[in-house]
Amino acid sequence: MSNRVERLRASLEEPLLVSDATNVRYLTSFESSNAALLVEPDRVRLFADFRYAEGARRVAGVEFEETKRALYADLATRLRGRIGFEPEALSYAHWRALADAGLELVPRSGLVERLRAVKDESELEALRRASEITSEAYARLAEERFVGRTERELAWRMDVLLRELGGHDLGFPTHLNAGPNSAQAHALSGDRPIGPGETVIVDASAAIDGYCSDCTRTFATGPLPDDLARAYEVCLAGQLAGLEAVRAGAAARDVDAAARDRIAADACAEIKAGMTGVEADAIARNVITEGRYGDAFGHGLGHGVGLLVHEAPVLRPESADVLEVGNVVTVEPGVYLSGRGGIRIEDLVVVTDDGPEVLTPFTKGLVTVR
Repeated sequence: MSNRVERLRASLEEPLLVSDATNVRYLTSFESSNAALLVEPDRVRLFADFRYAEGARRVAGVEFEETKRALYADLATRLRGRIGFEPEALSYAHWRALADAGLELVPRSGLVERLRAVKDESELEALRRASEITSEAYARLAEERFVGRTERELAWRMDVLLRELGGHDLGFPTHLNAGPNSAQAHALSGDRPIGPGETVIVDASAAIDGYCSDCTRTFATGPLPDDLARAYEVCLAGQLAGLEAVRAGAAARDVDAAARDRIAADACAEIKAGMTGVEADAIARNVITEGRYGDAFGHGLGHGVGLLVHEAPVLRPESADVLEVGNVVTVEPGVYLSGRGGIRIEDLVVVTDDGPEVLTPFTKGLVTVR
C-alpha cells in the first residue's frame, strides 16, 4: 500500500480526496460502500462510518477517523483549504456540501487510475489465476450439451463452473448469446433455446482477490453456414493481427487499427472476388473515402482489466493511450451478421517489451459442441 501511495503523492499538487471505492481499495486494500481517503504530503487519513470502523482501524499506514453515516456532510466539518477531488466519482450533492463549507476544490482526473493501469507482480498473479480458472471453465463448458438448452441456463452453468473451479467471485455474470442473438455484441442472455448450426458467443469472467479475468470464445453447434464459417476465419485473423501489435510503446489506436484493418482487408478481397455474406452483411457496409472500409466491428478492440473489468488503457480508434509494460488489456474483435449470428474472440494479455503474454490459453480454433 505504501508504495502505491508514494507513487500517487509524486503526482499531487495538493492533497487528494479519493472518493472512488475501487481507488480506495487499490491504495489501502480496504473495501467499503461509504469511505473516503485523503492523501496528504505527510499522512493518509481514512474516513468511514461505524459499520466499517473495526475493519478500517486494522488498515496499516493510515490514520482512521470514524465519521457519521452522512460521510461528506461530516467531512465538510473536518477538512479545510485546497483539496483535489475525483470529478468522476464525487457526486454533485457531495461536492456541494464540501464547497459550501468553504473548501477550494480542484478537479483531478485519472490520477489513481493511471497507477492502476500498470500492474505489479501481485496483481498479475491474481489475474493469471483468474484467467486459468476461466480457461478451464471453457474446457468444461465445451463438454456440456448446448442444443436445446436456453442461453440463460447455459450462462448460469458457466457461472457455476467458474466458482466450482475456485473463483472467489465473478467479474460479471456470463454473457451467452446464440443464433441471431449473437449478432448483438452485448445482448442479455435470454430464454431462447439454442439450435443446431449456430454460433454461440460466451463472454465470462472469474475474479481472484478482486482481480478479474475477461475471455470470450465462440462455439459452433454443428456445421455452420458458409458465411458464418468464413466470418469466424476473418475474426480470428483480425484477432491474431491485434495480438501481434500489442507491445510496450505501441499507440493503443494503432493496435486497434491492426485488427480492424486486417478484417476490412479480408472483406475487401472477398468483395472484389464477387462474394457476398460476411463482407456485405457486416464489414463492407461502411465504405469511406479512398476505397477504405470503415468499422469492421462497432466496438473498440479492447480495454484494460484489473479490479474493474473495464479500466485504462483503452484500445479504440480515438484512444490517446500508449501501452506500457504491465498493462493488462483485452484483444476482442468481433464480426456480427445481423439476423444471422456473430463471432467474437477475446484474449486477456499482459503488455511486455516483446509482445503480449496471453493469459487465456483455451483454444481459439472453432470448437463444435453438441
